[in-house]
Amino acid sequence: MSSSFGHSFRIHTFGESHGGGVGVIIDGCPPRVPLTEAHIQRELDRRRPGQSEIVTPRKEADTAEILSGTHDGVTLGTPIAIVVRNTDQRPSAYDEMAVKYRPSHADYTYDAKYGLRAPSGGGRASARETIGRVAAAAVATQVLQALHPGIEVLAWVKSIHNLNANVDPETVTFETIEGNIVRTGDPAMAEPMIERIKEVRGEGNSVGGVVECVIRGCPPGLGEPVFDKLEADLAKAMLSLPATKGFEVGSGFGGTLLTGREHNDPFRMIDGRVRTTSNRSGGIQGGISNGENIIFRVAFKPTATIMTSQETVTSSGENTELQGRGRHDACVLPRAVPMVEAMATLVLMDHLLRQRAQNGLPVLPEISHEDDFDPTESPSPIDPT
Repeated sequence: MSSSFGHSFRIHTFGESHGGGVGVIIDGCPPRVPLTEAHIQRELDRRRPGQSEIVTPRKEADTAEILSGTHDGVTLGTPIAIVVRNTDQRPSAYDEMAVKYRPSHADYTYDAKYGLRAPSGGGRASARETIGRVAAAAVATQVLQALHPGIEVLAWVKSIHNLNANVDPETVTFETIEGNIVRTGDPAMAEPMIERIKEVRGEGNSVGGVVECVIRGCPPGLGEPVFDKLEADLAKAMLSLPATKGFEVGSGFGGTLLTGREHNDPFRMIDGRVRTTSNRSGGIQGGISNGENIIFRVAFKPTATIMTSQETVTSSGENTELQGRGRHDACVLPRAVPMVEAMATLVLMDHLLRQRAQNGLPVLPEISHEDDFDPTESPSPIDPT
C-alpha cells in the first residue's frame, strides 16, 4: 500500500533502481482520452539521467512501453500499465555498500523495517522510482486538458545552495525554464548555478536547494475539508519525493513575520469573478483552491552520496568508513523539476475527478479523437497537443 497514491485517480509504482525495470499501474483513468507512448516519452526525457553535464552520467534511454489500458491511441478506462526497462545497471559499484550503510541514505532504515534491502542504487529508495510518477502524470495531463483546458503546471529551480533566482511565478514560461540545463526561471542565475554544481562535484561533494512551482488556471473548489486539504495532499505528494526535506505554500514560513492585517488577501469582484488583490494564501484557503495561482516551494537536501570518505557502520554493527562510488547527481534540483510538476499534476487530477463526482458531473465531456500531437515539439508539459 505504501507504493500507491491517489483516490479517484490512483497510481501504484513498482521496480528497483538496478532491477529489470520500473513503472506504474494507473487505475481510474477515464476512457476515450488520446494517449500514446510519445506523450509519455516527452516527460520521461526531461527527468532521465545523462541529459546534461551536471547530472548523473548513467546512460538510460528510459523508453516507455504501454502494456495495457489503450487501444488505437486512446484509453480504454481499464488499468494502464507502463514499464521502462533498466539497461545500464552496474550493481558491482555497490558491493561494498551491501554491508556498509551509506550515511543519510535509506540503507539502515530499510534494514530496520524489512530485515533486508536491494543494495544496488538504493533499490526502491532511488530517484529512479519516480519514472512511474512522471509517466502517470503524463497520462493525467491528457485527462486534465479534457476536463479543464488551460490548467498549467510549471516548476523551476528557485535556489541552489546560497544562490537564489529571481522568478515571477505569474509570468515565467516553460521555454525560459527549459532554456538552460539547470532549469531555473532566471536566465541570469543559470551560469552561476551550473558553476556551483560543477565546483562541488569536483570536490566530491554535493548541494541542495529549492524548487518552486506555480499552478495556473486552477478552478476554485478543489480540495477536501480537514484531512484531504489541497495543500495537505500537495505536501504529502512533494515530501514523498526522494531527498525532500521541506514544503511551504504561499507566504509559507515567511508569513509568520507578518501581522494578520498584512497577511490577509482582500476579496474584490473583478470581471464578474471573486478574486483576491494579493495572494499570500498561495491560491488555497481552508484547504480548498480559490481560483488564484497556487504557488508552493519544496526543499531538497544535498545528495547523500558524496565521493569522500565518511564514518559509518556495517550491517553487523561494526564501526567503519565508506568511500562513495557509482554515478550520482551532485545536485538533484535540475532533474527534480519535472518530478515536482508530476506530483502536482497527479494531485490536481485526483481532486478534479473527486470534485466532479461530488457534483454529479460526467467524468469527461465529449472528447475528439483527433490528435495532432507532435512528439518532436517541446510545448508546456501541460499542453498535450
